[in-house]
Amino acid sequence: MSAETKKDKTTFRVLALMEAGTVSGPAKNLIEFCRRARSLGETLEDVPSAQVSLVTFQRGGAGAMHDVSSPNPFVAAARAGGVEVDVIRERFRFDPRVLGELRSIVERHSPDIIQTHQVKSHFLVKLSGLWRRHPWIAFHHGYTTTDVKMQFYNRLNRWSLPTAHRVVTVCGAFAPQLTREGVRPERIFVRHNSINPNGAGGVNDDDVRALKERLGIGEGERIVLAVGRLSREKAHVDLVNALGRMHATDPAINFRLVIVGEGPEQQAVERAAREQGVNERVVFAGHVSDVRPFYALADVMVLPSHSEGSPNVLLEAMAAGVPVVATKVGGVPEIVEDEESALLVAPRDHIAMAEAVARLINDAPLAMRLASKARALVAAHYTPDAYARSITELYHEVWRAGRR
Repeated sequence: MSAETKKDKTTFRVLALMEAGTVSGPAKNLIEFCRRARSLGETLEDVPSAQVSLVTFQRGGAGAMHDVSSPNPFVAAARAGGVEVDVIRERFRFDPRVLGELRSIVERHSPDIIQTHQVKSHFLVKLSGLWRRHPWIAFHHGYTTTDVKMQFYNRLNRWSLPTAHRVVTVCGAFAPQLTREGVRPERIFVRHNSINPNGAGGVNDDDVRALKERLGIGEGERIVLAVGRLSREKAHVDLVNALGRMHATDPAINFRLVIVGEGPEQQAVERAAREQGVNERVVFAGHVSDVRPFYALADVMVLPSHSEGSPNVLLEAMAAGVPVVATKVGGVPEIVEDEESALLVAPRDHIAMAEAVARLINDAPLAMRLASKARALVAAHYTPDAYARSITELYHEVWRAGRR
């Protein structure tokens, strides 16, 4: 083993695998964790130190295969954050040629821990047999069943994950499902995502005014915000139907729904808005790299999903001080409590969702109380430092078990 102890302080070399082309929520969390794990171990004597480097994959044509001068946004963001990244070039998603290069990278780094994120990374570590020589921690972000391809990927996950020495999942609601798929209960470690409690800052009144002008939002309009990919499980159609009901039953509420994100369900959302007679009240902002001005703009953030794990958008809204209406799915009720730090409703319940949004718009003291408690929750339990501390302690546990 290459971990060294100096004055009872253990330093781990960790090699983390993730396939990512953009800085998505999981990718952003991983980059932040790499930075925090390094700095936390350097400053706190009671926390193991972790030096985390990344392995990712990049594909393209013959020219792109060898063009190391043009990293994708994920690679560029990681390197800009001071994180070492190895890029494995591939011809297609499950290119068998990557196994040899992956083995070479692992041999060169000689990690104390291998860490994987998402289906392909889990599959490659299982298939390569690297888990026999290195303790393996797999991060499970949840299952989706949106199409036949994703169902196939989920089957690969179910083949791979039971072999991992630990499976870190983002919410307790996923643990029974993992157990049914063959992961031993004692190997499951639940850890919700984290968010920088100060990450919503840096937005001033001029930024908000400029955004209102760009989106065509008039004076006095109350802003209902939805952030996330426009896919079926995110249930934006349910939100539009709820707001249509709210408009019919309480026409005095002058609102705009601002949707940040893009995806295959946009036409269905647009059709629902026309059917509900609220199409002029819906603004599609598209993909946005910096969502902070939108949180500063919002009166209410709604998360109408049919399924979730530990949603970044929920934590972001909480940190920004935006009152939240969310469905009681996945890890959401593990993070916030109904009537205490958010208003929670059943998924697909348009009536309850409409009533909850209207309450937060009409009852300013309630909105302020929920937002204040939610912000305090983030600061107390969901910071990057708290996340990094718990994961590095897990490294220590897995490493010690491996030595035994």
